[in-house]
Amino acid sequence: MSRSQYADAELMLNKVPEVTVYFWIIKILATTVGETAADLLATELGLGLTVTSWIMTAVFVVALIVQLRAKRYIPTPYWLTVVLISVVGTLISDNLVDGMGVSLITTSIAFGLFLAVVFTVWFLSERTLSIHSIFTRKRELFYWAAILFTFALGTSAGDLMAERFNLGYGPAAIVFATMIAVTFALYRFARLNAILAFWVAYILTRPLGASVGDFLAKPVIAGGLGWGTINTSLLFLVAILGLVVFLTVSKADRIEQLPAET
Repeated sequence: MSRSQYADAELMLNKVPEVTVYFWIIKILATTVGETAADLLATELGLGLTVTSWIMTAVFVVALIVQLRAKRYIPTPYWLTVVLISVVGTLISDNLVDGMGVSLITTSIAFGLFLAVVFTVWFLSERTLSIHSIFTRKRELFYWAAILFTFALGTSAGDLMAERFNLGYGPAAIVFATMIAVTFALYRFARLNAILAFWVAYILTRPLGASVGDFLAKPVIAGGLGWGTINTSLLFLVAILGLVVFLTVSKADRIEQLPAET
């Protein structure tokens, strides 16, 4: 690590939470909200994709600035940024597919390539993709860029599996959940690299959450349970809020000390 990075590290503790069960629960809840909230704003409230995209992008940028200005991980701005980037990632995919007529196969491949570029540049620059080393501004920017493309990729991949391949939202959720379980098993019992296992699981939770959100919100005739986007979004937002309050008080996911390079 360079002298400038050490100087930054003295002022900034790790900017992301410890990877606990709470992390994965909130992540899946946030991805579900990203799917249903985007549909709620664009369709149910009649704002349309373009207006919704501009509004949510502006709100996300403000939240990201607050997150970047923090000197350590704080649950509220961090998870607010995750929820908003989930919505923005969904809208990017929806604009390309629904607004411009780009196929889901094309967007899935394109977002996958963009994500691969981010990971490649990040690794070549920092020699690590570990989220336990997000204590410089450059690494934090790489981190959020990667997350943005995981959400966009997950949205396209989830819709591709459920709609284009006619698997249905419920079965698609089961497929992605199974893939996450396999990834965990490979990490736990076959010594799959921990950083690789994390990012694979992180990518897969997005289409899992999108499929769950669509399954709950879509009408029965479309293969869902008919809860609607309003009820589904409110339910998951309340759950996220409750967990964030718990983590703020308990500090159960706080990384207090500067992590070593891995």
